[in-house]
Amino acid sequence: MIDANSFELTEEERMVQSTAREFAQREVAPLARKIDHEHYFPKELIPKLGSVGFMGVNAPAAFGGSEMNNVCYAIIIEELARVCASTSVIVSAHNSLCLWPITSFGTDEQKKKYVPKLSSAEWIGCFALSEPGTGSDAARQTCMAVKEDGGWRVNGVKNWITNGPVSDVCVLFTMEDAAAGHKGITAFIVDMKTTSGVSLGKKEEKLGICGSPTSSIIFEDCFLPESQLLGKSGEGFKVAMKTLDGGRCGIAAQAVGIARAALEDSAQYASERKAFGKPIAEHQSIQNYLADMSCSIDAARLLTWSACRRKDAGVPYSRQAAQAKLFASETAMASTVKGVQIHGGYGFVKEFNVERYMRDAKITEIYEGTSEIQRLVIAANLLKEING
Repeated sequence: MIDANSFELTEEERMVQSTAREFAQREVAPLARKIDHEHYFPKELIPKLGSVGFMGVNAPAAFGGSEMNNVCYAIIIEELARVCASTSVIVSAHNSLCLWPITSFGTDEQKKKYVPKLSSAEWIGCFALSEPGTGSDAARQTCMAVKEDGGWRVNGVKNWITNGPVSDVCVLFTMEDAAAGHKGITAFIVDMKTTSGVSLGKKEEKLGICGSPTSSIIFEDCFLPESQLLGKSGEGFKVAMKTLDGGRCGIAAQAVGIARAALEDSAQYASERKAFGKPIAEHQSIQNYLADMSCSIDAARLLTWSACRRKDAGVPYSRQAAQAKLFASETAMASTVKGVQIHGGYGFVKEFNVERYMRDAKITEIYEGTSEIQRLVIAANLLKEING
């Protein structure tokens, strides 16, 4: 039985941590500067990530997945984010937002078709929920799906789609019945390369995570047959919300990795940089910064692992996932700002990585639910738990 309250890593989880850390340092770290400075999608890393099981972390072994638990998933994302946040979110969006809903709500035929190729990294996946005019109000979808003989005709635009420009498979959310509100939302699986009526908008130029390709996706008179329906008609909102609960664990882990990078780089820099006749690490103000960063990062990691343990145990974890995402993302932002301050003028130039960490950290407070949305989720679940 899984202990949802345990913070100790199992032997398997420690092995995954060691493997992920070594992989990140050997394969990802040498490319991190190029990925950021050139807004470069690290295509050469994708098959390598697939070969070590990182592109099908939670997917069932019967369909070619690694079948690891969610703590292992958080560990992998943290280790990747420690060296390159762009790579970590490519992996996170692929696993959490595309592969997970297919394995959780797909038919056996859909699983056989999609899961092996997604898990091996032959295909890359994305998740299309956000729209230009809706943002956090996910229940107000305007991408319409009109029922026809044998399927649906889809028209609309999705925005801010991580992995959009490089994806082979998209988990798409549409409004089938506007009068029904969120109960009128229906989800589909879209073959991006072969479905007619699907095109990409411009690739976004972003503040951070510059190697993670993001674009809009445009659906114009796009026909999706019955075989592409994910879950039941009208249950797309449930699919989206359950998917985002798990996705928030991934973003929390990403934020922990970014914050940890800022702490470790800053501690090393402070030990070497001298001012007023001694290393700045010996000055109390710098020690205060480092201590605050360390406390918050450890707390964020434990919140993240706690949410993952609960998911693995099959108990409710929506509040815990939102708490982890909220606290970890705000920790990442605060820690990277402190890291830049510790580095002084060097923190403001691209010669040092800490300015990249600060730019990468900001998005963790925004995507997969802003900090404001996380607070609403936390409060709603808390009141429900208290009041029954």
